[in-house]
Amino acid sequence: MHDIFAGLIAGRLGLQARHVAGVIGLLTDGATVPFISRYRKEMTGSMDEVKVAEVKEQLDRLTEMERRKQTIVRTIEEQGALTDDLRRRIDSTWDATELEDIYLPYKPKRKTRAVRARELGLEPLARMLMKQDADNALRLAAPYVNADVPTPDDALQGARDIVAEWVSENAVARDAVRAVFARTAVVTSRVVKGKEAEGIKYKDYFDWSEQLRKCPSHRLLAMRRGEKEGFLKVTIAPADDAQAVERLSRLFVKKRTDASRQVAMAVEDAFARLLEPAIETEFGAQSKEAADTEAIKVFVQNLRQLLMSAPLGEKRTLALDPGFRTGCKTVCLDAQGNLLHHTAIFPHPPAPASRQAEAVGVLRDLVARYGIEAIAIGNGTASRETEAFVRSAGLPAGVRIFIVSEDGASIYSASKTARDEFPDEDVTVRGAVSIGRRLMDPLAELVKIDPKSIGVGQYQHDVDQARLKASLDAVVESCVNLVGVNVNTASRHLLTYVSGLGPQLAQNIVDYRAANGPFRSRAELRNVPRLGPKAFEQCAGFLRIPGASNPLDDSAVHPEAYPIVRRMASDSGCTIEALISDASLRRQIDLNRYVDAKTGLPTLTDIMKELEKPGRDPREQLTEFSFAEGVTKIEHLVPGMELPGIVTNITAFGAFVDVGVKQDGLVHISRMSDRFVSDPSTIVSLHQHVTVKVEDVDLQRGRISLSLVK
Repeated sequence: MHDIFAGLIAGRLGLQARHVAGVIGLLTDGATVPFISRYRKEMTGSMDEVKVAEVKEQLDRLTEMERRKQTIVRTIEEQGALTDDLRRRIDSTWDATELEDIYLPYKPKRKTRAVRARELGLEPLARMLMKQDADNALRLAAPYVNADVPTPDDALQGARDIVAEWVSENAVARDAVRAVFARTAVVTSRVVKGKEAEGIKYKDYFDWSEQLRKCPSHRLLAMRRGEKEGFLKVTIAPADDAQAVERLSRLFVKKRTDASRQVAMAVEDAFARLLEPAIETEFGAQSKEAADTEAIKVFVQNLRQLLMSAPLGEKRTLALDPGFRTGCKTVCLDAQGNLLHHTAIFPHPPAPASRQAEAVGVLRDLVARYGIEAIAIGNGTASRETEAFVRSAGLPAGVRIFIVSEDGASIYSASKTARDEFPDEDVTVRGAVSIGRRLMDPLAELVKIDPKSIGVGQYQHDVDQARLKASLDAVVESCVNLVGVNVNTASRHLLTYVSGLGPQLAQNIVDYRAANGPFRSRAELRNVPRLGPKAFEQCAGFLRIPGASNPLDDSAVHPEAYPIVRRMASDSGCTIEALISDASLRRQIDLNRYVDAKTGLPTLTDIMKELEKPGRDPREQLTEFSFAEGVTKIEHLVPGMELPGIVTNITAFGAFVDVGVKQDGLVHISRMSDRFVSDPSTIVSLHQHVTVKVEDVDLQRGRISLSLVK
C-alpha cells in the first residue's frame, strides 16, 4: 500500500515517487518531520520541512481513506451486494467525493419517502416509469391501488419518490449538479428577522450576496460565525436552478410519453428536495474547509514569526506589568530568567504624588541592586505612561528599554504550568515574570501558552479545532527544533517539543538533570530512563550542551555524523576544535572524499555550514523601538500624520499596527503598497517596525485606518 500511496502523493505534490517513498518509510518508522528534513536529505531528495509536512498530511488523508474503504466494503458485504466490479471501483478510487458517491446507494438510510414507497410495493411501478414507454401513467398505476395506496395518483407519487432517490444517488447526476454549483454558486447572507439590533456587528452581512468562488476566506468565516451565533442565515445555491434541472432532465428524460412526464416531475423533485440540499451541504463543507485552510495558514505564518522573534538573550531583566489604580507589578530576573525579587510601584495617578516620587527611587534602587541590563514593559493598560515614567527616571545609560506584547500572559499566569513554577506567588507576579522572560527568549516562554491565546490569528475559534491544533503544534515543534534547545536549562515544556521526546521523556530529562546535575555530553542522554535508541536518534541533534568536552555536542551536527567530522580533522592533521575555528582548514576539505552509501553531499554540506558557526541561533538580533512622543490616545491622531508602529497581527485582508494609542490600526491590503498585493505577509512580518501614515480615524467605533504607501 505504501508504494501506491507514494505514487499518488508524488503526483499530487509534483515530487519524485522514490523520495516520497523515503519519507513515508521514515514516518512509518517513527521519525519526526524536523528530523527527516534535517538529517535524512539523501532519502528525501533534500525536501524541506514544508514538503515533508505536506507528504505527511497527504499520507494521513490516504490512510484515513483506506480505513473508510474497508468500512464501506464491510457494510456492502453484509448486505450481500458486493460484486467484483463494485469492489474494483472502490479499490481504484482515491477521491473522497467519488468514494461516497459509489457508497451512497448502499448506505443505510433512515425512513425516507422512497423507503416507504418500496415497503408499499411500488418499486416495480417506478421501474416501468423509468422505461418511459407508457402513454397513460394512471392506467399503469391502477394495479397498485390497495388499502395502503388509495388512488393511482398516490401510487405514482410513491413511484416518483423512488425515481427521485435513484436520480439523487446517481453519480453522473451528482457530478452534473456539482458542475453547476462550481460555476455559478452564490453565497447569500440575510439577517434573521428580529435580530437586527442584537447582531449589529454583522450589519455588513445583513443583505449580502456574492459568487462563492470569489468569496475570500475571512468574509465566509465572518458570515458563518454570524450564522452560528444566530444572527444570520447563510445559503449556497446556483444562480439559476433551472440550469441544473435542465442538465438533469437531459440525463434522465429520454422520450415524450406520459411516463416521461412522470420522470421529469421526479427529476425536479430530486433536485429541489434531495440533490440541491445535499450539494449545498457539500459545497458549504468544502468552502468552509478551504476558508479554514486559509485562516490556519495565516495563523501558522504569524505564530512562526512570533516564536522566531529576536531574543534579547541572557540579560538581567526588570519586568513591569503596567497599571494605574493597582500599580505596576515589578519583578527582577537573573540572566537565566529566575525570579529574584518582586514588588509593586505606583508611578501614576490616582496614586498620591508621594507614592509617584517613591516609585522613581524604588526603580533606581532595583536597577542598581540587581545589575539590571534591560527593562521589559507590557503593552497593555498604562503601557505608554509607564514607558514615559521609566525613560524619565534617570536610569544608567546602558539599560535598554523594550515594550513587550502581553498577549497570553494572563492565560499563562493562571495556568497549572505557572502554578507549578511559582506555587507561592499570585497571578500578577507570574504575569510580570512571563513578560520579562518573553523578552529574553520569546520561544522558550511562549511554548507554555496555548497558541490560540497568543492573539496572532483570525477567526481562530471558528475553524476546525483539531486541524488548528495539529498545525500550531507542528509550528511550535518546527521552531523549537530549528533553534535548538540547551538541555541543561530548558524547561519541561520546551523539551516536550523537541523531536522524539514528548511530555514524559521531557519530564524524565528534567528529573535526571535535577538528580545528577547538568549533562556533560549528548551520550549521557542515553542514561535517561526510557530514552531508548530511537528517541536518542530523533532528539540528539536538536539538543545542545554548551561547554561540553566535545564541541560538536553544542552544534546541530548529529552524533551519527561525529565519525565523519573526526575523519575530516584527522585527514587535515588537526583537532575538531581547530577545524571549527580555522576557516582555511575547512576550505581545504574535499567533501567528495566522505561520500558513502549513507551520507551524501547534502548532509556533508550541512555539516560544513554547522562547523562554520556551531550552535548559531537563526533568529535575528533584537532592536529597541520607541513610539512617537506625545501621541498616546486615539484622539491625538490626525489624518496625514506619520508615525512609527509595530505590526501586531497579520490577516488575509491586511495588517494591524500598534502606534501607541491603545487601539491597533488597520493597514488594509490595498494600502500596503502602490502595487497589487495578494498576501500581506509578503510585505510585513509580525513585530516588524514600520512607519505608517494615518488615513482616517473613526472615534465612534474606535477604528484607525493606516497606510504603508508613501
